Amino acid sequence: MPRPLDPLPTARLNTRFGDASAETILAVALDRFDGEIAMVSSFGADSAVLLHMLAALDPSVPVLMLDTLMLFPETIAYQRDLSAHLGLTDVRRISPDTGAIEQADPNGDLNSRDSIACCDLRKVVPLRNALAPFTASISGRKRFQTGQRAAMRAFEVDTDGLIKVNPLAAWTPADIAAYLDRHALPRHPLVAKGYPSIGCAPCTTPVAEGEDSRSGRWRAETREECGIHITPDGRIERKAG
Repeated sequence: MPRPLDPLPTARLNTRFGDASAETILAVALDRFDGEIAMVSSFGADSAVLLHMLAALDPSVPVLMLDTLMLFPETIAYQRDLSAHLGLTDVRRISPDTGAIEQADPNGDLNSRDSIACCDLRKVVPLRNALAPFTASISGRKRFQTGQRAAMRAFEVDTDGLIKVNPLAAWTPADIAAYLDRHALPRHPLVAKGYPSIGCAPCTTPVAEGEDSRSGRWRAETREECGIHITPDGRIERKAG
């Protein structure tokens, strides 16, 4: 059953901590929702930043990774290696239901016919189910990434009534690069091959110099999101133009 939408807790948290450092926002969230919070991580291009912050505060907090069964092999290897490097002790790979896959995508080609339905099957539904026991989740989203995210606050309530915490909301690409360098964090191996934003293998392409960092995601479509991050009225945000 969906949680009741209650914006008041997030309004108070944004008033007090919305402009605080990422480390402070994360620490406040872990304290406020102790035992009821999980981090959602793609183990993508810049995921090491937030995972490193979490490991420094509490490496036992659950980390949920969506394994759509269509990820790059490099992403699976990076998840394993980075988790060990940071000492994370509760990383959970969340996969779609095999029965649902057999019924809706038996040939593994739904992404080419209806990519939104594919994301719903392999990402949205599994993550919703995995987050059901929690009150809050931690996201690595940044305002610079898409038009939809430009007005994002540090603390939000999603359409299921889950508190969503965005410690890196105000960060820029330069902030991310500086943090990775400062802490000598290992990079996702596909970044060096021209993938600044990494999703499922069939729907992600390299990005040319001068292109937007997320232009390689669903390149032939006018969408910016997979569906796990949606607008307040429940719509998947689409690219302008």
